[in-house]
Amino acid sequence: MKRKVVVLATLAVACAGGAQAQDATADGIAKYREMLQDGNPAELFEMKGEELWKQKRGPKNASLERCDLGKGPGVLEGAFVELPRYFKDTGRVMDMETRLIHCMETLQGFNGAEVMKTPFGRGEMANVTALATYVATQSKGMHFNLPQNTAQEKTMYEVGKRLFFMRGGPHDFSCASCHGEEGKRIRLQDLPNLTKNPGDGVGFAAWPAYRVSNAQMWGMQLRLNDCYRQQRFPEPKFGSDATIALGVYMGVNAKGAESIVPAIKR
Repeated sequence: MKRKVVVLATLAVACAGGAQAQDATADGIAKYREMLQDGNPAELFEMKGEELWKQKRGPKNASLERCDLGKGPGVLEGAFVELPRYFKDTGRVMDMETRLIHCMETLQGFNGAEVMKTPFGRGEMANVTALATYVATQSKGMHFNLPQNTAQEKTMYEVGKRLFFMRGGPHDFSCASCHGEEGKRIRLQDLPNLTKNPGDGVGFAAWPAYRVSNAQMWGMQLRLNDCYRQQRFPEPKFGSDATIALGVYMGVNAKGAESIVPAIKR
């Protein structure tokens, strides 16, 4: 009996020590991110995006300064924190990246389908990421408030919710496997709970973000693409209804969360 008590006491001390170590690790990671933020390379992408926004390009030799992202032609402030949303001119719900490509096509004459097939980080797709970074930064510090006024927006929310909890693939994973409850962590990385408000502001509100681990700027489309890759799901097409629906679900859940874009990530 005495030995059992000693073993239990040892385990209790070990658990307490483990909790303290986790807290110390979390504090260290927070300080590390704070230090990185001072020289966030995302600012370079923001500058490139601003140049691209104002530059006359494409077959029509036009700028994007008349692009309507939901607040009216050329209005950037507050647009990001209300995306994805329904656009009457296309008859569909669009996120920031797909709407930017729509403007590149209609205003500048680019082939939108070809742009969407371009690999992440290359050619015009790299420009889309820079543009998204610039546009999103114009809403930094503002609070998310995605509209749910149309039947299309409400439907996309429900579809996104179902996709978020849908299990599949060789490991029987879902988005909720990592982001469906509190206190989860992977590789010292806290995993935000994306199912409640405003918890997923920590996740959704941080993209586009600069990834230190691969020195790349990632938008939400690439973030979701990589999540599917890690779940061993088939790779989703850029701008698919599935990725946009997930964006609507997370964005609506993030209502009231403050946008911190451009963020910096591990």
